[in-house]
Amino acid sequence: MPRRRSESVLSALGVSEPDERRYQQVLPLSGSPLEGVAVALGVPVERVSDPLRGLLAQGMVSFEAGRLHVLPLSQVVSAAIGREATAAVRTRDRLDGLARSIEFLGAAGSRPGPGEVEDLGRLDGEVSAGGNALALLTALIESSKGDLLFLRPDTWAMPRESAISRVVGRAVASGRRSRAIYPFQALHQVPEVLRARMDEGEEVRVVDAMPTRLFVISGTHAVLPEPLGFADEPRLLVRQGALVDALTLLFELYWERSVAVPDTARPRIDERAFLVRQLASGAKDEQIARTLGLSLRTVRRRVADLMIELGVDTRFQAGAEAVRRGWL
Repeated sequence: MPRRRSESVLSALGVSEPDERRYQQVLPLSGSPLEGVAVALGVPVERVSDPLRGLLAQGMVSFEAGRLHVLPLSQVVSAAIGREATAAVRTRDRLDGLARSIEFLGAAGSRPGPGEVEDLGRLDGEVSAGGNALALLTALIESSKGDLLFLRPDTWAMPRESAISRVVGRAVASGRRSRAIYPFQALHQVPEVLRARMDEGEEVRVVDAMPTRLFVISGTHAVLPEPLGFADEPRLLVRQGALVDALTLLFELYWERSVAVPDTARPRIDERAFLVRQLASGAKDEQIARTLGLSLRTVRRRVADLMIELGVDTRFQAGAEAVRRGWL
């Protein structure tokens, strides 16, 4: 349907002619009780929203405390510009992503040509799906000798958790070292899982977030989802030395930035560094609550307490002061 010709500010914004007439009709009624608005519109008060449905959908009018509120024209224009700007940014980001993906089109099909290389071989590893994941993982651990490294963003929720914990315990008892990194929220959601792994001799740390599941047997094997993420399968088993070493380095980077969980009856740590890091990144309270596994009310209370402790007025200042004090 063609857009109508712009003959006014509202029509230029794409507001339909009936909605524009209705807006002009109710603009003088802003702040009036709904009963009076219903009389002016000639409808029962319980159906006062019917003739205003289009304006309500566009955010040009609203009902608050039993009264009608109509945005002034200047605010209608400002809100429309804001929406268009947000849409433009999203479009730009999508186009940037598409532009960056073009280089991968060539890379995906790139292969050395005849005579360009010598001794061309295959990588050591395979992608698989299905089978008994617990049995496969147990056999992999028990038939190898290296230390065990885990990124565990969500795997504590799996039915095989207790069985794997026992397998890890046997490996540690044989003299191997096992280290695991969990997201911070695991401290609040499943402290008993962390406690069980610690009881088996595993070293446990927590970090704000991690991008994928990962299991590395130092020096020999690595298992991770294909593609990276939190799926259980397809899984990629890698034995290629350089790739195993690279994934080991990835784990070590996360290990360095993570925080150790003390060996106490209930795992607890100082949450300040995590909270400050979230504030410094510009995360909103709702996002912080999801990341740390806390309620929104708890997050807001702790943010307020933290800013008082640091003696600052803004979240940016909190990040700067925390760095100055060596918290980050």
